[in-house]
Amino acid sequence: MHTKHARQSPALQPAQRKLPVRSRRPQPPGARPRGAALLAAMLTVTLVATLAATALWQQWRAVEVETAERARVQAAWIMLGALDWSRLILRQDASSGGADHLGEPWAMPLQEARLSSFLAGEGNAAPPEDASTDLSDAFLSGQILDLQGRLNLSNLVLGGKVQETALHQFERLFANLGLPAAELDLLVQALLQTQAPANAESDTPLLPPSVAQLGWLGLAPATVAALAPYVVLLPQQTPVNLNTAPAEVLQAAIAGIDRADAQRLVQARAGRHFSNLNEVRDRLGAKAVVSDSLHSVASAFFEARGQLRLGEIVVGQRSLLYRQGVNVRTLWSERGAFPLVADSAGAADTVNP
Repeated sequence: MHTKHARQSPALQPAQRKLPVRSRRPQPPGARPRGAALLAAMLTVTLVATLAATALWQQWRAVEVETAERARVQAAWIMLGALDWSRLILRQDASSGGADHLGEPWAMPLQEARLSSFLAGEGNAAPPEDASTDLSDAFLSGQILDLQGRLNLSNLVLGGKVQETALHQFERLFANLGLPAAELDLLVQALLQTQAPANAESDTPLLPPSVAQLGWLGLAPATVAALAPYVVLLPQQTPVNLNTAPAEVLQAAIAGIDRADAQRLVQARAGRHFSNLNEVRDRLGAKAVVSDSLHSVASAFFEARGQLRLGEIVVGQRSLLYRQGVNVRTLWSERGAFPLVADSAGAADTVNP
């Protein structure tokens, strides 16, 4: 019994056995793990890709900035040339003399046309369609408007006093358009304040630069929108050109006529324009009051509108032109979106420089 127990005792104590020890292959000195090398390679590729993308973006941005600046300069030069062309047309019209009417060349709008074709029509050599030039993608349109074909707000107040005759004209216009008389009173009072001497105790309102900003003087937006096609704000008093004014302005500008008389006047001048005011008096009869100080058949203030489409870039410009004899001066110009109107007696809302 004692011997059997002694033989089984080693099996009862497995913890006392020694496990075999596996030998490890010795690593060569200076060797690096493969995972670290792969990670370093990936970081290098990422860094190179980032630097390349940054350089490519900067190059693209520089090209876009240069392209935009070149297009802006080209558009500015083309619009300047279009403005000079408008001045030349008005100068030639003044050289021929006579009245200003809607049948003259200056009143004909230039519909959008390819600039290269337009230059070729003037006797210049146009670049071929496949030429690498920006002119092949440039389209120009323009129009000249007679600003004296509407009532001038500057006629209402002169030297800090309300001009009664001009006030009656605006009263008729407000009545014809269905606008409240209180809005006209507000407008007159505001214009008086703009000409009042500066007072430290009260704020003097500024004269708005255009009809679109008449809201500065307290007019309602609906009133400003209704007045825009029929009034203008010029730097000096001006008569109404009866050859270019629409029927609404004619009815307001000429005392003693109604809307039917104004419409007949528009139809009569469409066949043959008025060369002088006596022809207008003969057409309307004794009931109409046609004055040399309030009415005319010629104009001195015009607005030149132009729009250039150069690829995806669209540039608009309008300028106030003042004509004295054969001299035509540009009083100011501004850039923006100024679409062409249906005719020269349409909605121009310029300006006070």
